Amino acid sequence: MKIIKNLLFLGLLLIVSSCTTQQTLYNWGGYQDASYQYMKNNTEKDMEKLLARYQYLVENQKGGRKVVPPGIFADYGFLLVKHGKVEEGLKLMEMEVALYPESAVFVGRIIKSIKDQ
Repeated sequence: MKIIKNLLFLGLLLIVSSCTTQQTLYNWGGYQDASYQYMKNNTEKDMEKLLARYQYLVENQKGGRKVVPPGIFADYGFLLVKHGKVEEGLKLMEMEVALYPESAVFVGRIIKSIKDQ
């Protein structure tokens, strides 16, 4: 009986310790807060902070996959298009589709509507 309890305890200990060593797939690096502040206040200062956060995420990916999280290229690109940097924004949206092909239907429509203007 004591051996069974010890084995169960050891098994539980292994399960719990293995869960804490996993790295997340993506590093969102403060994106949520910067995005929230921009949406809430919609000021030039908050937009600059959000653009800086996007740039940081693109250049410094530390997540397990070492790639930009889903939606970041598209969101960053759309914000750039809204602020007059159409070529750069479209390029980022196309990178989103290349990295995450499942976004092609949605992001592809946005790209098409921008190019048709």
